[in-house]
Amino acid sequence: MEIQAILPSKGRDLRLDLFRGVANWAIYLDHIPNNVVNWITTRNWGFSDAADLFVFISGYTASFVYAKMMLERGFIVGGTRLTKRVWQLYVAHIVLFVIYIVAIGYVAQRFSDPEIINEFNVAGLVANPIETLRQGLLLKFKPVNLDVLPLYIVLMGLFPPVLWLMLRRPDAVMIGSFVLYFAARYFEWNLQAFPEGTWYFNPFCWQLLFVFGAWCALGGTVRSRSIIDSRGMLWFCLAYLVFALVMTMAGRFQEFGDLFPRWLYDAFNPNDKTNLAPYRFLHFAVIVVLVIRFVPKDWKGLEWRGFDPLIKCGQQSLAVFCVGVFLSFVAHFELTMSSGSLLAQILVSVMGIALMTLVAYYISWSKQQDKPARPAAKPATQAAPVAPVATAGAEPQPARSQLQDGGVPAVSPAMIAAARSSPE
Repeated sequence: MEIQAILPSKGRDLRLDLFRGVANWAIYLDHIPNNVVNWITTRNWGFSDAADLFVFISGYTASFVYAKMMLERGFIVGGTRLTKRVWQLYVAHIVLFVIYIVAIGYVAQRFSDPEIINEFNVAGLVANPIETLRQGLLLKFKPVNLDVLPLYIVLMGLFPPVLWLMLRRPDAVMIGSFVLYFAARYFEWNLQAFPEGTWYFNPFCWQLLFVFGAWCALGGTVRSRSIIDSRGMLWFCLAYLVFALVMTMAGRFQEFGDLFPRWLYDAFNPNDKTNLAPYRFLHFAVIVVLVIRFVPKDWKGLEWRGFDPLIKCGQQSLAVFCVGVFLSFVAHFELTMSSGSLLAQILVSVMGIALMTLVAYYISWSKQQDKPARPAAKPATQAAPVAPVATAGAEPQPARSQLQDGGVPAVSPAMIAAARSSPE
């Protein structure tokens, strides 16, 4: 089939790094209960939140990173590179899983607080540790706040054939994703969790955001540019953002919610995150449209030094995410054991973000050290040969070269003798 996708232009898109850093910071703050600082995150001002942003950017980056590889080197190479990334994500999840449950168990034992085991959904480890760990390796058992990475692993693991088809029929794949989304909501498809229930992030529904990100990366936004830039779309987006803000505030404050008809209030509260409610997806799509319209890839504001910490956290997203999940547990425990005052909430929030940023800068620096150093430029020790001056009426003669025919260096007897006498 003919390739119909439009690959992104060359060069790193700092918007992705910036917003991925925003997602990591917001996920950390949102995972800390009773924290006034997490009021600055998007979940309090509309239907979608940092999880939507994380999944969308994951699909976007996966497509443009591996699409070119799949086109140039074939499906097998691109698919195996995607599988390698899935393995890296799985290892990261298992490491985080083990550290997380050990930390929870230690805190519960050290401070005689058994309730924390139930709060973070690790009680099964006490009653049936072997089976619980086995289910954890199968991604069925997940402590609280460890739901995003298993979703990412599943979506990436199934992405190779989707990417192959999207390169050839991007709009058809996007339509198919919508069909699967609505079918999963109608028939209540989801994966089973352990010891009971289903996945908190239903992968049959959340795949829509992942595929939507890939579709945008592979030319969807280019083909829709006239719609995105239209005046009608702008007014619709602004109106919907205001509506989402009002309905979200209605859910946050009961007295304000009582001002609306019950049928309207119940349609949006509680916010259906597990199955990615249609109004939630639409809210995020509206934000994407506004970002594309007003924040181009070459926007000079992306070079502002104040964005550097966020961009750096976005570039080292996996490590920063894992550290943030662990630190959110530490922050939650610290607030529980302390007074939980406003000052304490601000301190744990700022310190956690600072540590995440420090990790991002260290990993970035460490990767630079692993790269081979560039050899210093050697000073010229031999004057360049001078070409003979052509006389009038004579054909110009080529300058004498150190290379033989075919580009092989000419070797003199003196050079051979020097090589034999030098040590290995």
